[in-house]
Amino acid sequence: MSSPERKGREKKEPSSESAPNPSLPHDLVLSCIARVSRLYYPTLSLVSKSFRSLIASPELYKARSLLGHTESCLYVCIQVLGDNSPNWYTLCRKPNKTTKSSSGYVLAAVPVPDAPLALLSGSGLVAVGSNIYNIGGSDLNSMAEGSYSRVTVLDCRSHTLSEAPSLRVALRSLSASVVDRNIYVVGSCRAGDTDLKNSYQVLDTKAQVWDHVPCGETEVVGIDKTVSFKDKFHVVGRSKDGGRKVVAYDPKERKWEAVDRHVGWFIDPGASCEIGNVLYATSRCLEERVLVWYDTEETMWRNVTGLVGLPKLTCLWESEAFRFNDFGGKMGFLWEGEAFRFNYSGFLQKKIWFAEIALERRSSCEIWGKVEWFYHVLTVPATSWVIKVLSATV
Repeated sequence: MSSPERKGREKKEPSSESAPNPSLPHDLVLSCIARVSRLYYPTLSLVSKSFRSLIASPELYKARSLLGHTESCLYVCIQVLGDNSPNWYTLCRKPNKTTKSSSGYVLAAVPVPDAPLALLSGSGLVAVGSNIYNIGGSDLNSMAEGSYSRVTVLDCRSHTLSEAPSLRVALRSLSASVVDRNIYVVGSCRAGDTDLKNSYQVLDTKAQVWDHVPCGETEVVGIDKTVSFKDKFHVVGRSKDGGRKVVAYDPKERKWEAVDRHVGWFIDPGASCEIGNVLYATSRCLEERVLVWYDTEETMWRNVTGLVGLPKLTCLWESEAFRFNDFGGKMGFLWEGEAFRFNYSGFLQKKIWFAEIALERRSSCEIWGKVEWFYHVLTVPATSWVIKVLSATV
């Protein structure tokens, strides 16, 4: 016969079926996730609400930084005709590879709440650390007035938006580039009722303060585009006689200088960038687009050799169909495919392709490109276009 004490003990002992599974300590989970590549985070965020919250938490990225596990993450901004806001995507690993030919990568949608309007040229989109800055008009009122001053910031760790200090002078058109984590912006502003003049401004992203940049004696008359190269802010524009003129601002010396005008031939806000102290761009060669790099010794552009396996880029339209950026020391190259009709809906769509290219300097006049992989990473409506590709460090 069971005693009362024995019955009491039996009530206190939970059965193996009703006992909850012990959860891992929070610090241990945090440490494990911090060691996982950021390419897997979009998939991990689907596991549960707690995982989604952890992946967007500041403590996770603090742990990644302390462990030295920060990495370059690719972000793509795509605009669809008729939509007020752009769509953001980030390159990530697929949960399961569906075919042997699959690269295992895909562009996953980034859930950005209330994404503001982006400058359609992408010349005002720049990345600094883990943040992507949208410099200029990001609302309908600014676009209607034809001037831009608002600055919004996309935090690529939490995928949240915030406001940064507005431009000191509203600009009618602008182009921005980053030098040593400072954002340099040039554009035109009104000097009177009808006259326009150039305005140069710089944002200290650490102090979050705007300042004016001296124009100098080499100021160009018209501004076409800008690029960061050799730790200098390069501005491509026109001289007073109408010819091309390229000037560069040295932040350390705080002065401008005229540079070889040939460097400005192929510079494009979305299809040119510096990788490993070399400036790359695309050029049209007959019916193809080719990758080129700027030889500073000979002051000329040269073709990137190699690229074995990369399909011929036979696009005859504008260079906006090609976008690339520094992808952790390699080139993340993205291009739009030809439009095709989707079987079910009947709407025209097109494929977005991506290639990861390793770059090797083989001689003073040759750079070899090795295509490590390329694959179709996204399908979008044919009325879409890629605004810009950026790399954030998270």
